Amino acid sequence: MCAICDDERQWVPRTGQRWTTLDELAAAGTRTVVRELEPDLLGIESVPKVGIGQQTKVVVTPAGLLVWDPIGFVDDAAVQQLASAGEVVAIAASHPHMFGVQVEWSRALGGPPVLVAEPDLGWVRRHDPVIRPWSGDLEVLPGVTLSQVGGHFPGSAVVHWAAGAQGRGVLLSGDTVFANPDGASVAFMRSYPNHVPLSAPAAEGIATRLEQFAFDRLYGNFTNVIERDARAAIRRSAQRHAGWARGDFDELT
Repeated sequence: MCAICDDERQWVPRTGQRWTTLDELAAAGTRTVVRELEPDLLGIESVPKVGIGQQTKVVVTPAGLLVWDPIGFVDDAAVQQLASAGEVVAIAASHPHMFGVQVEWSRALGGPPVLVAEPDLGWVRRHDPVIRPWSGDLEVLPGVTLSQVGGHFPGSAVVHWAAGAQGRGVLLSGDTVFANPDGASVAFMRSYPNHVPLSAPAAEGIATRLEQFAFDRLYGNFTNVIERDARAAIRRSAQRHAGWARGDFDELT
């Protein structure tokens, strides 16, 4: 059984579920590609894409590395590139859709803890001693803070990286707030593929909780980015979302 597949936030193709293994993917030629997104921030993708095809972000600091939203494939090439950048001190996912092969990433990287927000522990299907619960705000590295703000899942989280964007601050948002194609706004959704929105109070609450952080740039969990003024974009987007959810603009429908 696949609890994620059966949940209302996701869907299963009419052809049914399709399962594979890391060995099968490697044998078929799947590989990782690591590139620099900005100084001290790496992006990792698989070619071809695995699962929903997200992009892992890796924050590099003098005290170590944080691997965020691990993709569903890991190979020696990615491990070697991360090792050359420093020691991975933690692996974390923004929400259960990103759990995937997080334990395999830990094993490949020498056993760093896999941090799982307490409200979402029930979604873990592969239990392992490396899994460590957390909640609230957690500084995993100096200037790198995990924050549980909820919404998409009760444990949905973001990463605030104070030194990012040349010191203006970066938010790694996952699906907690989703950078839209316009590069200037975000979405607040319970389900993205099935288009189930969060309520007005939920969207506004997330925006309020994020105001504790100073940041200018936002990276989603794919290649979606808000380059500048991301903190204000979240507030504007929350107000717009809440207004439509309340019916403030129904005369336009």
